[in-house]
Amino acid sequence: MAAGHASASRPLVASLFVASCLLSIVSWYTTQQGMALYLSPWFALLASLGVQSSLVLVAWLVGFNRSRSALLISVYVITAVVSIAFSYVSLYTWFSARERPATVERRLYDALNAATGKSQELLAAAIGEGQKHVLALDEMTAAEKAHGYISRAEDSDPYLARIRQSVAREAETYAASYPEGTGPGLRYTAFDRYAKMAVQSVARLQQAQQALSDFRSGLKPLDSTESQLRAFHQVYDAIPWSDVRDTLHSQGFEVPAAPAYSDFVDRSSAGQEDLLIAFSELFTASTGRHVFAFALAAFIDIIVFLLAYAAGPFFYGAPEDRWFAAGAALDSADEQVFLRDLVRKLVPGSQGLARVEESALSPGELQLLLLLTAKGLAARSEENGRIYYLLDQSLHQRMVESLAVRGLSLHATAQPARG
Repeated sequence: MAAGHASASRPLVASLFVASCLLSIVSWYTTQQGMALYLSPWFALLASLGVQSSLVLVAWLVGFNRSRSALLISVYVITAVVSIAFSYVSLYTWFSARERPATVERRLYDALNAATGKSQELLAAAIGEGQKHVLALDEMTAAEKAHGYISRAEDSDPYLARIRQSVAREAETYAASYPEGTGPGLRYTAFDRYAKMAVQSVARLQQAQQALSDFRSGLKPLDSTESQLRAFHQVYDAIPWSDVRDTLHSQGFEVPAAPAYSDFVDRSSAGQEDLLIAFSELFTASTGRHVFAFALAAFIDIIVFLLAYAAGPFFYGAPEDRWFAAGAALDSADEQVFLRDLVRKLVPGSQGLARVEESALSPGELQLLLLLTAKGLAARSEENGRIYYLLDQSLHQRMVESLAVRGLSLHATAQPARG
């Protein structure tokens, strides 16, 4: 790098280096937190340090060693996948620890409202049908007392028909002792008993309906999963579903299913469960929170790579600077003095490019130009029996700019001005 540019760029490069270190610390911490969900704390600490150190060092090596960049980039990609995966889990878990419980509790609130609504519909239908049965049984009891023979009649209502049949079978056991007829006989007593049982059934249904209404009015969407389910089961388990089934005289109706606790867990029980939840939801039910956590994890590692890749060569030096230093070492001279002497030998060529005659070169200068020729930064030509080296324009500019700021050795070798 030219001395003037070097003095201006070095603080910027140092800032890039500090930025890459800070982001590396962030990436290491998120990776360690993600690994700690699956591994023991010490294993997670050592593994995350190894992964993050590899990321930064490989990024620097890619900037230094361009010849093997494909292999180094492959190593970086594999290591980055591990880092991004565990960083994503850590970030997602951190986000979901604050948002996921509320989301799950609201979903449970909706599910409980739906189950409670269906239960209330069934109870309302059963209560209406039960009240019809109570009225019918009261009339049948009065008719049995006034006329008798009610148990022999048919009934279109399955519930009432079943009661008539039950009273008739019961009467067959004592028909000889108590003949059928009018008056408050045993058949009248049986009908009266079933009427009272129907009244009690309707009362139980109304009590369950009132409990469901009270539960629904007191249900809050941000109550914990455990409290919501506990309150729901206290009401739901007390519903007399057998009375509902008998009153609606339907054996195949579906009882509303109670929400399962496992489907509405508002927090995980272990770190491994967080790991599985994070990746399963990323690929099946991806939301903005999943995408943001994954993008942030990937962004950190990508920026670390770019900063380390960009800053590394500035600290290590460009290859041309090392070639200049090697040529100066061959001549046992200071680098700036070496370049000054080489620039003094440059003359304009026929094509406007700077050139130098081979016979005027020192051993160090000759080795430098041979290397530049191999790298495509110089060209060897012959003119009038003399051999010249043509220099690339950008390389010529670089050599001249390196002399813009004089070093101590250049001052010491400067010749006094001629009068």
